[in-house]
Amino acid sequence: MMDMQAIVAERPGGPEVLSLVTRPVPRPAAGEVLIRVAAAGVNRPDIMQRSGALPAPADVSDILGLEVAGEIVEVGEGVDAALIGTQAMALLKAGGYAGHATACADHCLPVPAGLSLEQAAVLPEGLFTIWHNLFDRGALKPGETVLIQGGASGIGTLALQLALAWGAKVIVTAGGPEKCGRLTEMGAAAIDYRSGDLVAEVQSLTGGRGVDVVLDILGGEMVGRHLECMAPGGRHVGLSFMAGVEATVNLGLVMRKGLWLTSSTLRPKPDDEKAAIAAAIRTHLIPLIGPGRVMPVIAQALPLAQAGKAHADLEGGQNFGKIVLTVAEDRT
Repeated sequence: MMDMQAIVAERPGGPEVLSLVTRPVPRPAAGEVLIRVAAAGVNRPDIMQRSGALPAPADVSDILGLEVAGEIVEVGEGVDAALIGTQAMALLKAGGYAGHATACADHCLPVPAGLSLEQAAVLPEGLFTIWHNLFDRGALKPGETVLIQGGASGIGTLALQLALAWGAKVIVTAGGPEKCGRLTEMGAAAIDYRSGDLVAEVQSLTGGRGVDVVLDILGGEMVGRHLECMAPGGRHVGLSFMAGVEATVNLGLVMRKGLWLTSSTLRPKPDDEKAAIAAAIRTHLIPLIGPGRVMPVIAQALPLAQAGKAHADLEGGQNFGKIVLTVAEDRT
């Protein structure tokens, strides 16, 4: 049996608990493919799993990593053998920080033309999250305005571009003039959360109407501020709760404006729900991606053995875009 290198957390803790280990190459089960990993994206759920704040489901590998890109080298029962030798990017249940990883065939996406495998590797988690939350639950329409908190993050830079390509107007928040300047260059109106008044600036940018959708990574006390920013019939979509899970909501304001508050989680969703999201992405979002159109923004690329540094850098919050881990071809 072939072996591979992989990254696991030896125990809950900081980036220092990540360890490079040797593991057997997994075999694809029915409905799965085996991908020789070229690169893996680094995401905040990886950090939450490593720290112990959000443990992985009991039935998945302890190897970290929820998105990869690479070459399909083996298929399980019921999967078309013609996929062998093709390139794919995929959302995983676990196991991406490794030389090989298994993925549900229905959760794989084609690598958009003109993208490297490193660029493709940072897309799946964002595409699944953004389609489900911004375009499905948030029902963003052309001509509407969306407020994206954390615009300089991987999700933020991708959602910004996809929303613009969809025909929407985009307002983002970020910390500091440098990040705000880069986001403005990408076509958004940027608010510096360190110095600006969110509600006042949103109202000014929208002529007092407010935004139609809020994509929220903060939660906590910011939810109330977001509701003040929203237009009648607006949709508030919670992605994460970095400012806390408890919020005080003015239900009178919700009633007067006819607002919607919704949220969801991606990792625990059944395979068939993820497959339906993947099908929608193939139809609606993949055609928007490529040189001169929507492109992933990579903050830095690090070798697999430096996963600890990747986590530390992401937690430090200085990155603009996604961090990717590159995986040397496994020859063991």
